[in-house]
Amino acid sequence: MPQKYISVTRRTKMKRTSEDGQSKLPDNTALKQQQLPAYRLQLSATGVLSCFFATGVFCLGMGIILILSAKSIKEIEVLLSLLTFREFTKAFLFTVSSCIQDVGNCAPFSKSHDGTPIAPCGAIANSIFNDTIILSYKLNSSIPIKVPMLRSGITWWTDKYVKFQNPSSINLSSAFAGTTKPPCWAKPVYELDGEDPGNNGFLNDDFIVWMRTAAFPTFKKLYRRLNRIQYFIEGLPAGNYSFNITYNFPVTRFKGEKSVVLSTLTWSGGSSLFLGLVYTVTGAVTWLASFSMMAVHLTLKDRKVSNAEIPESLPFLTFHL
Repeated sequence: MPQKYISVTRRTKMKRTSEDGQSKLPDNTALKQQQLPAYRLQLSATGVLSCFFATGVFCLGMGIILILSAKSIKEIEVLLSLLTFREFTKAFLFTVSSCIQDVGNCAPFSKSHDGTPIAPCGAIANSIFNDTIILSYKLNSSIPIKVPMLRSGITWWTDKYVKFQNPSSINLSSAFAGTTKPPCWAKPVYELDGEDPGNNGFLNDDFIVWMRTAAFPTFKKLYRRLNRIQYFIEGLPAGNYSFNITYNFPVTRFKGEKSVVLSTLTWSGGSSLFLGLVYTVTGAVTWLASFSMMAVHLTLKDRKVSNAEIPESLPFLTFHL
């Protein structure tokens, strides 16, 4: 009986095994398979180094600008500082949006003891800071002059013109008819500012600033801005100053503290150098990392990595039958 020779390659066997595995897969149809376009980001050493250098330049530039801006005096403001007063609590946060909309979340400051609705309602509105702070300048060490302060322009623009709104009525007293003031308030909401009629109601700047809750128990809030007139056109002149504070806001109940801070204001915020230093340090570290990566890249650039060539097919295996 003549011998028969059958030649079988390992590639054929692997192909059959692959076909058996693919037979268990779902059909390649639009119903059973999703074919979505994909993009694979190809990063090169040049692109990565360019990004790092650009980030370093941006951070260094911003740091220098912020530091120079913090050292230039543009505006003087009076800040209120409170210690261990916790605004960021559940009971307080419920009343931020409901004080002028839904009184359902304002309890226990939604209605008075006789059932009259409270406007504005809520715990935050009821605990508004109500001390009176007057700054005086002693001219020629004998004549005290009241430093002119502005009560407007101390809020965020979005709070003043978007978030808070007064009732659509020319006369605020009639618009708030049938309501009563919060228990801790000395005046109703439509009589908060006797000098500026437009600074009353829910659009009162002091009320809006207080309603923006702080994230930490120790915080500062803007109280007044310097009005640059008369002796104060160039700012606060050198000399002796005194504060006259009418104590209305108690802090002993929660073992807190309160203080008054005089600060300068620039286009980038306060006079603190912290933000500028953060940008500067970040830019310096980014540049240092860029030079380090560039040195490693240049060192390994001329090295050639040889890969072993893999043959397209394996030799034939012969079986004798």
